[in-house]
Amino acid sequence: MKKILCFGDSNTFGFIPENGERYKKDERWSGIISNLLDSDYAVTEAGCNNRTAFCINPAGDLFTGTKAIVPYLEYHKDWDLIILALGANDLQFAYNVSINEFYEGMKSFIKLVQSHTKSQILLVCPSAIRKNVLNSFFVQMFNETSVEKSLNLPDIYEKISKETKIHYIDLNEFVQTSDCDGLHYTLEAHSKIAYSLSEKIKQIFK
Repeated sequence: MKKILCFGDSNTFGFIPENGERYKKDERWSGIISNLLDSDYAVTEAGCNNRTAFCINPAGDLFTGTKAIVPYLEYHKDWDLIILALGANDLQFAYNVSINEFYEGMKSFIKLVQSHTKSQILLVCPSAIRKNVLNSFFVQMFNETSVEKSLNLPDIYEKISKETKIHYIDLNEFVQTSDCDGLHYTLEAHSKIAYSLSEKIKQIFK
């Protein structure tokens, strides 16, 4: 059986943009792929709201990717694939990271994961943050600069994936963030993400 870890932020957790609640397991992408893949795959969900990839989150270790992922790597040595779907929260204006700092931070995060495991890794580039975020609750965290920086992520993620020799997929090719908050995904988008990722997973283990 192939064991898959889905490690990510609120869009892996299943944050509902309209009300802040959580999509049901069969509605969020990390839950849906369990149904799209056959019984030869076991999927573990590890999403967390407001989780950064590499920036030290003042909310604590659970919310900081480089800290939170270590237990999954140290106590579970048999992952066949680790899906990493995060990075948008590192663009919050409080962290004030430059494009180069983002590149270096994300690459260090990938190398940290690789230093703990020999499993395959799939890096998922999030959809660009849309300007709608400036009219939502999340204007407390993101500004216009965050939106502009998010447009650079596909190039950064693709470059890192080539340099670290891991798998890569760009969600911008399939979906965009919601009209509601410009940051999270609709039900329809979660379904599209799940389908795209499940097909990618099948290719990886072909």
